[in-house]
Amino acid sequence: MARVCEITGKSTQSGNNVSHANNKTRRKFYPNLHKKRFFLPSSGEWVTLKVSSQALRTINKKGIEIVIKEAKAAGRLSHVKL
Repeated sequence: MARVCEITGKSTQSGNNVSHANNKTRRKFYPNLHKKRFFLPSSGEWVTLKVSSQALRTINKKGIEIVIKEAKAAGRLSHVKL
């Protein structure tokens, strides 16, 4: 599970390359992941997460602590203590 967003659960999807001759070969669509450090004010420590661009927007909107609680409840984030 290398290319998976730890917040949203986005992972690699598959599809087709389509040539001008309409030949189809399989390809992969990778999520737009970034390795980011976030500061947790409640515990006073830094956490490094691999998150997608959509997850960054969600964190900016809701706040890191709420997003981490939701991801833990969904079972996507187990290594972060809150």
